[in-house]
Amino acid sequence: MKDPRPLRWLLLAIAFLFLGLFVGLPVVAVFVEAFRKGAGAYLDAVRDPETLSAIKLTVLTAAISVPANLVFGIAAAWLLAKYRFRGKKALLTLIDLPFSVSPVIAGLVFVLLLGARGVFGPFLEAHDLHVIFAVPGIVLATTFITFPFVVREVLPIMQDLGSDEEEQALTLGASGWQILLRVTLPKVRWGILYGVILCNARAMGEFGAVSVVSGHIRGETNTVPLQVEIMYNEYNLSGAFAVASILTVLALLTLLGKKFIESRIRVRA
Repeated sequence: MKDPRPLRWLLLAIAFLFLGLFVGLPVVAVFVEAFRKGAGAYLDAVRDPETLSAIKLTVLTAAISVPANLVFGIAAAWLLAKYRFRGKKALLTLIDLPFSVSPVIAGLVFVLLLGARGVFGPFLEAHDLHVIFAVPGIVLATTFITFPFVVREVLPIMQDLGSDEEEQALTLGASGWQILLRVTLPKVRWGILYGVILCNARAMGEFGAVSVVSGHIRGETNTVPLQVEIMYNEYNLSGAFAVASILTVLALLTLLGKKFIESRIRVRA
């Protein structure tokens, strides 16, 4: 049974109106404000030494946390999809923990554990190890916030595909590494890429947890989102929107990559 045409047009109008107001308009506003003072002012804001330092730190953080989460995600998905063991549900719950805990709370927990007055603070200070208000703390917080993405994208695909091909390879004498590299990973490569794209986007755009553990040290521990906040608070609106446009472009590229991978997954299905 088809819905009446007026109802369909009404639903479409509501959907497009909502998307236009809450998605399209903010995206357009970012670029309009970024270029309000011209391309020269835009380039000056992007080439500012503090902005360049924030971009480098953001890229470095993603370059560490994303591969770490890739390894963890594949291992955890393999374990959950292929084996039965006690505590399986508890492990799934723990993997989803960053989705249910506020990033600010997560950052605060790292401060309480690794800060100067935290549980492990005296030990770290005695060995001249700096975690909180330094790059390691930013990487730890970002890795924690983003680690569910890969496993949550790979796990359903592994469960749907089953273990028949892996069992056949094992019967033919393949080792565990050969089964993983030549049988399992090729089957789930699009899911892995999907999870990596989402993980990278969240790592580069993370604000709450990083804001708590960074210390906001200019030119040292500010990532791109923190740099946007600082410029906005200093009433450098065009500069703030210019830097924010970098994250906006990243979000648009992530969306395009997401749609491409979804289409590939549908074709394979």
